[in-house]
Amino acid sequence: MVINKKPHKEIIGKAVVTKEGKRLGVVKDITFETRAGELIHLVLKDPTPHSNQLNLEKSNQGEILIPYNAIIAIGDFIVVSEEDLM
Repeated sequence: MVINKKPHKEIIGKAVVTKEGKRLGVVKDITFETRAGELIHLVLKDPTPHSNQLNLEKSNQGEILIPYNAIIAIGDFIVVSEEDLM
């Protein structure tokens, strides 16, 4: 799967939804590995009750993290595969 590169400013603030249409929250930040520049996670703000039920990885500050490899598409919102979140 190839995802076109987008500036981080285009991703921050977008809603994150599953391919089934369940809303997870809004992108607050992006984490990446500094040496390789590899994107690792989307950091969510305003998580929904559904995202809290998924038992997702959390940052040291308790923020929900969405693995970058779970992203299916980026457009008006970010679509992720719920199966890849588990």
